[in-house]
Amino acid sequence: MTKAGFAADQLRSFIERVERLEEEKAALTADIREVYSEAKGQGFDTKIMRQVVRMRRLDTADRQEQEAVLDLYLTALGMRG
Repeated sequence: MTKAGFAADQLRSFIERVERLEEEKAALTADIREVYSEAKGQGFDTKIMRQVVRMRRLDTADRQEQEAVLDLYLTALGMRG
């Protein structure tokens, strides 16, 4: 096999792996959307749920910092205390 042939095979392999992962990602996205739809049907606020999911990804220090900045901004705008 030539060097160009080997490179083409490697490239094809990478592309196919990415394509498989994109398919898996699409399936997971659909599953997540279904869970949010189910939660909404049960009366939960999905916007707030999404915010909670984002916040749970953060470590404690980052989350506390974001909460402190949010509180500062809300106070500055007269929306809190």
